[in-house]
Amino acid sequence: MTHGIVFGLDGTDQANAAARWAAEEAVLRGTRVHLVHVKETPPDVPLPFAPREPDEAWAEDLLARTAAGLRERHPDLAVTTRLLPSEPVVSLVAAAEQSELLVLGSRALGGTTGYLIGSVGMSVAGLVSRPVVLVRALDMSPPRGPVVVGVDLRHPVDTALGFAFEAAARRLAHVQVVYAQQLPAYATLGPAMVPDIRLAVAPEIQRSLDDLLEPWQAKFPDVAASGRVTIGSAGQELVHTAAAAALVVIGRRTRGSALGSHIGSVAHAVLHHSRSPVALVPHG
Repeated sequence: MTHGIVFGLDGTDQANAAARWAAEEAVLRGTRVHLVHVKETPPDVPLPFAPREPDEAWAEDLLARTAAGLRERHPDLAVTTRLLPSEPVVSLVAAAEQSELLVLGSRALGGTTGYLIGSVGMSVAGLVSRPVVLVRALDMSPPRGPVVVGVDLRHPVDTALGFAFEAAARRLAHVQVVYAQQLPAYATLGPAMVPDIRLAVAPEIQRSLDDLLEPWQAKFPDVAASGRVTIGSAGQELVHTAAAAALVVIGRRTRGSALGSHIGSVAHAVLHHSRSPVALVPHG
């Protein structure tokens, strides 16, 4: 049995905004929200019966206040809380594996638009086998734009497309699929070659993209969908397309690595520059 949507709370403005996004998503899904706060146990406190430290009392109060606020906004929403006295990455990954979705908050990059992903959030996003949504603190009203999903036709895309179509169906939104074709290196040698490559490559990829969307549109007949082929950087194209999106969806390969977690260069680019919530959806 899952815990619905798990949300990692830390008391920041972006986490508070993400908590409200998680609650809205839970209402759309008809599930519950499980708020967790990870508290690292100090190494010099060996006794389990030691008095609670001020930060633990603060964390429990934070969880209680946030839960009360979410229940006030959504009286029918089931909200549970838990203080996890363990290592942050391990605890969040373990909690996420028992959920449908993990939601985390992210800070804006100063005066620019985008995310600043901490080491914990980045590690968790690269390790967990469940979808992860990162939410930035902007205005409090949920966006009503399309659900934008980036695809790479060389890799499996069904999990990302399924997530995107389900999200769009819940929001009564449309799906916009983006595939960015990188030009070969030799194309940069002469500007006259670029139009020829666009004309030769883009229509064929567009047909493949249309064929890819056909079964999903049959499965979700009430969800309008469109596909677009662009030439250039996938990360830049997705950020540009998703400027007013309700959600950006990106697939992430699940793979073991001696170097640790990995989310890919496109996901990095979108996470650091998108204004919209970003969903990382793992696939094999």
